[in-house]
Amino acid sequence: MDQKINDQVQVWLDGNYDEETKKTIEQLKSSNPEELADSFYKGLEFGTGGLRGIMGVGTNRMNKYTVGIATQGLANYLKEAESGELKAAIAYDSRNNSDYFAEVTAKVFAANGIKVYLFDALRPTPELSFAIRELGCQTGVVLTASHNPKEYNGYKAYWKDGGQLVPPHDKNVVAEVQSIQSVDDVKWEGNEELIVKINKEVDEPYLKMLEENVIAPDMIKSQKDMKIVFTSIHGTGIVHIPEILKRIGFENVHVVEEQAEPNGNFPTVVYPNPEEAEALSIGLAKAKELDADILLGTDPDTDRVGIAIKNHKGEWVLLNGNQTAALMFNYVIENRKAMGLAKDNDFVCKTIVTTELIDAFAKKQGMTCYNVLTGFKFIAEVIKEKEGKENFVVGGEESYGYLVGDKVRDKDAVASAAMICEMAAYARSKGLSLFDQLIEIYVKYGFYKERLISITKKGMKGAEEIAEMMKELRANPPATINGSKLKDVIDYQSSVAKDVQTGAECTVNLPKSNVLQFYTEDGSKISARPSGTEPKIKFYFSVNTTLDSKEDFDKVDAMLDERIDGIIKDMKLQ
Repeated sequence: MDQKINDQVQVWLDGNYDEETKKTIEQLKSSNPEELADSFYKGLEFGTGGLRGIMGVGTNRMNKYTVGIATQGLANYLKEAESGELKAAIAYDSRNNSDYFAEVTAKVFAANGIKVYLFDALRPTPELSFAIRELGCQTGVVLTASHNPKEYNGYKAYWKDGGQLVPPHDKNVVAEVQSIQSVDDVKWEGNEELIVKINKEVDEPYLKMLEENVIAPDMIKSQKDMKIVFTSIHGTGIVHIPEILKRIGFENVHVVEEQAEPNGNFPTVVYPNPEEAEALSIGLAKAKELDADILLGTDPDTDRVGIAIKNHKGEWVLLNGNQTAALMFNYVIENRKAMGLAKDNDFVCKTIVTTELIDAFAKKQGMTCYNVLTGFKFIAEVIKEKEGKENFVVGGEESYGYLVGDKVRDKDAVASAAMICEMAAYARSKGLSLFDQLIEIYVKYGFYKERLISITKKGMKGAEEIAEMMKELRANPPATINGSKLKDVIDYQSSVAKDVQTGAECTVNLPKSNVLQFYTEDGSKISARPSGTEPKIKFYFSVNTTLDSKEDFDKVDAMLDERIDGIIKDMKLQ
């Protein structure tokens, strides 16, 4: 094992760490030195989702000490950056140890003289974002690893606008965390009278705000019998989603009882991720049994939602995040106009790897669509920057995260579930399905099809392999992809967009990020991006063409699938 890792292990064995932690380290030394090395070779870092990792001992794991050090660093920076009475809100999801890590976080904040509003039971992540603004806090933390497997947990840190930490705050907090030399520098106990438990005083304003998002209440009343199936996949969605659907007028909601109880072991699924078909399989069986109109499933902290509907052949299909985003953006934009709610300064926002179909219809509707780096915190940052000058309407990303309205500054699956059901009811009122609506969008604006491949590379060795893949793509970009000449390359790490054929370059006006995008002459777009929260490198594929009529859907759909298959094969990714 590397000497630097050995030294870090010894710090934990000699320091003020509990005996159970030391005993576990000694066991790993003798039985699994590779695991021990992975646990200590680095410290957890803030990525697009904050602090996230496997639970266990070590600097590269989620445990009392890494959580405490992160909180002390955040507290130190908060006291430097803000003045007056300092307040923090804390929430947690259904994961194992989330409630314990929330208590640790609350105690460290309180020991630093910061007043803490701690939810007395599990709550969705978006409600934490709402609570920060509602209670006038300067920061907030939610303990969750979102949709990761059960062995993970995480720590999402927020700023006073209700959005996750963005530059310069994220880097400054990391600097403060890294400056903490020892667990002895953490204030673990004291001032616990500053911890206030909260529940309904935030729940009610949050739910009322969601009710106000409704665009067409009378239309919902006409479709109140629409059959909805919902699964929370053992997460926090059960807290508010059935309730908000009832409040806005839906009377035929069926909860998947086998997955309704919050449980950090997620016993009925392999991954608690609504992006995975397997996670929605029980809900889908129920939807088929009931002949439902729509199935919705949310992840453990309820910031992502996946849906299933019947296609044009009457077969149940899972929509991907790009399809759901296109439907939602289109519904909100068009129906706000139809109901007289639209404003001249309305805008929408999405990430650079989300379907460009949204750019196409926003442009045709005369509306600005801002594109930002991957990570919903960058959408929140645009909302903050435009506040008082432009009016945010809807935002989203291909990874099943969407936001309606600006009262929350993170993706909100509670708000999204309500809006998805509203748009399904609207389609039903017209004698259509959501899938019919999607095909109509393709005919009107162009048929865009996307696919994602995630390649997992675990541990220290995996991180090196991912770095090498990105290095090779930068050094030797392909001249052609699937027979189409490379046209443009955008490197967000160097902030340079290059026309490959002319050599002309321009500056990308976004923060630096380890993302590469290739555009080809036939309109194909390939994005490569190492994940900021998981040991993966992700490749996003987007192709498009015209769709002349609904009757051509199957033929064109197959052609676009074949084009993506060709790109993947040509790039040797499968």
